Amino acid sequence: MSAIHSLSDALPAKMDAVSVDVTTELLRNWPLPMPGAEGDKEQRGHVLVLGGSREMPGAVILAATAALRAGAGKLTVATGASVAQLVASSMPEARVIGLAESEAGGFLPEAIARLDPLADRVNAILVGPGMQDEAAAAELVHGLLGRMQGSDTAVVLDACAMGTLLHAPNGTGPGAAFRFEQPVIVTPHCGEMAHLTGMPKDDIVAGPDDPARAAAIEWNAVVALKGARTVIASPSGALWQHEGGNVGLAISGSGDTLAGIIAGLAARGATLEQATCWGVALHARAGERLAERMGVLGYLAREIPDEIPALLESVAGHGAGDKKTIRETPGGREGRKAV
Repeated sequence: MSAIHSLSDALPAKMDAVSVDVTTELLRNWPLPMPGAEGDKEQRGHVLVLGGSREMPGAVILAATAALRAGAGKLTVATGASVAQLVASSMPEARVIGLAESEAGGFLPEAIARLDPLADRVNAILVGPGMQDEAAAAELVHGLLGRMQGSDTAVVLDACAMGTLLHAPNGTGPGAAFRFEQPVIVTPHCGEMAHLTGMPKDDIVAGPDDPARAAAIEWNAVVALKGARTVIASPSGALWQHEGGNVGLAISGSGDTLAGIIAGLAARGATLEQATCWGVALHARAGERLAERMGVLGYLAREIPDEIPALLESVAGHGAGDKKTIRETPGGREGRKAV
């Protein structure tokens, strides 16, 4: 297999993908898992959010809040020891674990052992918001993935943690060939995609479909390539796109809330593709609702999660309908894991 940075050279002139418009009706026909009337917080799903640092403690708070607003029932946050008390005071709903940090702001390898007891008890793990030190984050992710091999735990990699793709395990170094053994979700914007693939950012912005689809197949990951038009690609070859939201969503912390929404939905039992498509649609519609009340510019990322519970109801058909659309290409799969 070629190195990650060869992806731009491996792209064919044009990949075969026919987009099909999908309305809210499709989302309603792809319903999210719901707990029973007597369900407890465990049935609603346990999500672990791993991230934060001395310089960016707020990112993990935004993501964790969004995961709960998306319907997850139980929350654990693992963050740097230097900010753990701050996070705990801001998130009274969470169990907060403080992890030892390096001088560079990354987590020390001992974090893997500290988190090991949780490996069999969480339904989804989000890694990356607010993290620093890409190499240290990659070492942590590889350790966690090895521990969870064969489990049904959904893994979402965001921000710094996506650098895992550039740092293969066993000391093989940056740019070495790497493919996830079990599918995960990755959520790059075009700049991050350029970093991960070596492709020029302008080329990705101009034509995101083929890079997203090629990366999903090569990495064995559901790829949400974020932008005004977000492209979602599955390792199976399925391709979705979402056009909606507004420029107000282009604000610090917005990506953290999107990653949290996706992780919360995955914790509830949504498939990787389903959690990603629903998460992208909900995030965009939250921006639209905020813009209607406050204006297109000036609303904050921290306000996005508050819109999600009502949107979950309306999109599912339990409240006022929402006419925005996402688009899908045929080929999606049922079941937790992509293939």
